[in-house]
Amino acid sequence: MNIRKEFWLLLSAFILPIVLGVLFFYLNPNYFTQNTVNYGKLVEPIITTAEEDIVFSEKTPGTTQGIWTLVYVTNQCASECAQTIKDTKTIRILMNDEMRRIQRMVLTNNDSLTVDDPKVIIAKPSSALSDKLGVFGSNQLFLIDPIGNVMLHYQPQGLDIRRVVKDLERLFKYSRIG
Repeated sequence: MNIRKEFWLLLSAFILPIVLGVLFFYLNPNYFTQNTVNYGKLVEPIITTAEEDIVFSEKTPGTTQGIWTLVYVTNQCASECAQTIKDTKTIRILMNDEMRRIQRMVLTNNDSLTVDDPKVIIAKPSSALSDKLGVFGSNQLFLIDPIGNVMLHYQPQGLDIRRVVKDLERLFKYSRIG
């Protein structure tokens, strides 16, 4: 009788955690998608970019392939735009040794837009990309990965630079590309 009791105790010690885990997963399916550690909002559905989606200015040629890109999407560069560009510069500097893995870009449909910072790439989106990014509204900040996927979205108004840096540090820790 003692052996039977020990058998059931041992069996329950192995099976009970599995049963509880499965029940937790199926009874609370949104737990793992709602509780993320990133501060930026994940872009869903995924927006992929191709080389023809971003046309670079003759003054600032570049590419999004093989490098992480902080992209500010706007049609006019007023004080809010200037502040966001300054914030992206600060973010890049705060990344220390990893700053070479990040570039900054302004994506605009305005051909006459100029930026005071010469290290900022100016480009024009294709109409398809402009429509996809337009869902988020105007004057928005995005992160494009080295493969060309728009992955994180930030509100530039009241941007907490430390949180963006934490997101980038976490991404760079696990990413070997770019």
